[in-house]
Amino acid sequence: MSLAIYTKNNCIQCKMTKKFLTEHQISFEEHNVNQEPKYIDYLKEKGFRSVPVIEKNSNPIINGFRPDLLKNLLAQ
Repeated sequence: MSLAIYTKNNCIQCKMTKKFLTEHQISFEEHNVNQEPKYIDYLKEKGFRSVPVIEKNSNPIINGFRPDLLKNLLAQ
């Protein structure tokens, strides 16, 4: 399973999402839109206007801090 998380600086939902993934030993690759602005257009093209966005195998699966949906990743 390949997870990517799109974040930005000073985003509490992003921090909470990364903390959840780390605490549950789920590896991910982080893309910060402040440091890599090219991902802003990428996310807009996919219909997202806010972060965090989590993609699994290049398919968006979670937008925002959603512990209920994050728990689904534990079973995979």
